[in-house]
Amino acid sequence: MLILKSIKQYVVFKEDTILDALSKINDNNKGFVFVIDYSGFLEGIITSGDLTRWMVEGDKFDLAVDVSQVMKKDFISHFVKDASEDISKSFSDQISVIPLLDDNGRLKSIALLKDDGFQIGSHQITKSSPCFVIAEIGNNHNGDVNLAKKLVDLAVESGADCVKFQMRNIQTLYKNNGIVNDKSADLGAQYTLDLLTRFQLNDSELLEVFDYCKTKDKLPLCTPWDIESLIKLENYGMEAYKVSSADLTNIELIDALILTGKPLLCSTGMSTEVEIKKIAKYLNGRSALFIMLHCNSTYPTPYKDLNLLYLSRLRDISGGIVGYSGHERGYVIPIAAVAMGAKVIEKHFTIDKNMEGNDHKVSLLPAEFKEMVNQIRIVEEAMGDDSARKISQGEIMNREVLAKSLVINQNLSSGQEILREMIEVKSPGQGIQPYRIDELLGKKANRDFTSGDYFFESDINISLIKARDYQFNRMFGIPVRYHDYKKLTSQTNVDFVEFHLSYKDLEEDLSSIFNEVQNIDFSVHCPELFSGDHILDLSSADDNYRQRSIKELQRVVDLTLQFKLYFPKTVKPKIIVNVGGFNEYGFLTSDDKITMYEKVAQSLNQIDCEGVELIIQTMPPFPWHFGGQSHHNLFVSDSDIVNFCKKTGYKMCLDISHSQMACFYFNWDLNDFVKSVAPYVSYLHIVDALGVDGEGVQIGEGDVDFTKLGKNLITLLPDAPFVPEIWQGHKDNGAGFWEGLEFLEKHL
Repeated sequence: MLILKSIKQYVVFKEDTILDALSKINDNNKGFVFVIDYSGFLEGIITSGDLTRWMVEGDKFDLAVDVSQVMKKDFISHFVKDASEDISKSFSDQISVIPLLDDNGRLKSIALLKDDGFQIGSHQITKSSPCFVIAEIGNNHNGDVNLAKKLVDLAVESGADCVKFQMRNIQTLYKNNGIVNDKSADLGAQYTLDLLTRFQLNDSELLEVFDYCKTKDKLPLCTPWDIESLIKLENYGMEAYKVSSADLTNIELIDALILTGKPLLCSTGMSTEVEIKKIAKYLNGRSALFIMLHCNSTYPTPYKDLNLLYLSRLRDISGGIVGYSGHERGYVIPIAAVAMGAKVIEKHFTIDKNMEGNDHKVSLLPAEFKEMVNQIRIVEEAMGDDSARKISQGEIMNREVLAKSLVINQNLSSGQEILREMIEVKSPGQGIQPYRIDELLGKKANRDFTSGDYFFESDINISLIKARDYQFNRMFGIPVRYHDYKKLTSQTNVDFVEFHLSYKDLEEDLSSIFNEVQNIDFSVHCPELFSGDHILDLSSADDNYRQRSIKELQRVVDLTLQFKLYFPKTVKPKIIVNVGGFNEYGFLTSDDKITMYEKVAQSLNQIDCEGVELIIQTMPPFPWHFGGQSHHNLFVSDSDIVNFCKKTGYKMCLDISHSQMACFYFNWDLNDFVKSVAPYVSYLHIVDALGVDGEGVQIGEGDVDFTKLGKNLITLLPDAPFVPEIWQGHKDNGAGFWEGLEFLEKHL
C-alpha cells in the first residue's frame, strides 16, 4: 500500500468542469480524481472509466458541465488514523484507491494498492521507485548561514534529492540546561555541547536556509531533537521528519512525530534488535508512515561493523521498505546498500573534511557525493527484476553472430524425412539452436533444402504465414542483401527493395550479381560500420575521422549510381544514412549538439550526390553498434530534426522503431512526434520497438500503437514509401517480413 500525502494533483472541486477532471486524470496518470468542496470535504470520485461511459452513453457531449454530474458518491473510505492492516483489507479487484479522511470528513491523503511506501513532497518512496538520496548537512555549516546556503547549492549540483539539517533547543534538551562549562559533565558531553553551542544556526537562520532550498527546487528536511523544535518545524510546514538514532527509543518524541501524520525516516543506530522490534511494532500499531534506516552510529564506522546483510532482516522486522544511513568513509557502501534493496540513502555532506566537528571526517565532498549518486543510478538501472530471464537486444545481435545453429549437410527434397546424419552444428547462430535437434528428427521436409541451409522454426512448426501479393496505397518494399534479393522478391509484388549494404558489399562487382536489367525500384541503406571498426560519423570532432566518414559515404554514393545501370526504373535513388552523433559516455549539451549539427551539414556539402538523394534516418537514444551500445545525440528529437531540415533542405527517413524508443525514454508522444516531423519526411522504416533499446521488434508486438500511427501516416504521409524494417525479417525465407506486411495491410 502506498500513501500519498501530496494530493493536489488528484483532486478537483465540485464546481469544476468535466474538462478539468479529464485534464487532471491525464496529468496525474493514475486514472482517477476525487471531488471535494472548497472546505476540503470529500464529495465523490471520478475514474477514467466513468468518463468513458458518460461519453458513450450520454445524449449530449458537453465537457463544460460540472463534475458533480459524473462523479460517484458511493465509495470506500477510511480515516487517516485507521490501522494500515484495516485499510489494506478494503482493497479488491475493483478497488485500487482509497481516500483517507480526517475526523470531520476532509480528504487528507490517498491510499493506493501499490508498493509499500509513501510520498515526501514530489518524491514517491516505494519498492519500485528510484532511491531517495539525502545530503545530510546537519551542522556541517559550522554555524555560518552563508556556508549552509553554499552547501545547499553544492548538494543540488551533486544530485541529492533532499537536503537535511538538524534543529535542537540545547537548554531544554540537556539536563544541565546546556551549560558548556559544566565540570560535572563527562568529556564526550562537554565536547558535543561545545560544538553545538558554537556551530548551530539559530532557528530563524535555519528557516531561512529551508526557504533557500525551496528557491532551488530542492526538498528541505530536518531532524527535530526535541518536542519544542518539532513544534517550530510543524509551524513551518516541514514535509517529513528524520528520527535520529539517538531518539529511536524516545517514545515521547515518537508519539509527537506520529501525531503530525508526516512520513518518518528512522535511523536504527545504537539500538538493539529487541528495541528496533518494539519500535517497529509500535509505529505499525499507530499506522505511522515510516521507513527504518539501517545504521551504525560510529564516526567513522569500521567496515567490519556495517553488517549490510541486516537490511533484509530489518525489512522483515519493519514490514516495509528500508534504507541506509552511513557514517563510514567513502561511498562504496551506500551503493552496495542500494543493490541490497535500500530505497533511502543518507550520507553526510561537507565542503572540507578537515573542518572542526566530528561529522566532517565521515562526510562526502561534493564530487564524491555526485559520483555516489551517479553510481547509485547505474546500480538501479542494472537491478532489473526477478522475472523470467529474457535475451537482451545486444545478446540477440551477438547470438546471431557467435552462437551455433543446426544446418543440413546435403540436398533434400520436400517430403523427404529429416534424419540425424543429415544435421550438423555450425556457426553463426541464425538458425534454430542445437538443443532442439531432436525436434527435427523424423519430420518431413516442407521445402527443398540445399546443403548448408539453416533449419528454422518453420521446419519444426510449419509457418502459417506465406508470402503473397499485398495491397497498399503507397509504394512498399523489403530490405534485402545481394544474396537473398531474387529469392525474396520472387515471392511477392513489392514495388522496390532497400539494399542493406555491408562495407564488404562495396567491393563487389555488380555485374557478377545482376546479369540483366531489373524491373523494380530500389533504395540503398548506407553501412554504419566500415573496415577497421570505423563507424560512420559526419559530426566527429576528430577531423581525420570525419574525413574518413565522408570518403566512405562517397563510395556508397558512387556504388548507388552503378546500381542505376541495373535498376533504370529508379531515376533518383534514395540512400538512407545514419550520419553519426553517438557518444559512449552520455548525452551532450545543447551547445555541443549545435556544433555537431553544423559539422554534419558541412560534411554533407562535401559529398558529390548528383543523381541520388541522401535521406537522414531518425535515431534512437541508445543505438547498437558492433562495439556495443552508445548514447545518441543527433536526429533524436523532433525539434532538432525540424530545425536541421529547415536550414539544410534535407529530408528524413522516419524510423518508427527508433523514434518510438526515443519517445519512450524522453516521455514524448509518438504521434505528436510524427505530426511534427511529417513535413520533412520522404521515406519510412516501419517496425515496432520495446522500451528504450528493443529495436526491430515484429510489428504489433511492441509499444507502438499502430491504430493511431496508421491513421496519422495515412493523413500526414500518404505518399511516403516504406519497408518493414524487422530485425532478421529475411530469415526463414522472409517470414518476418511477410508477417509484418500482413499486419500493416490492415493499418495502412
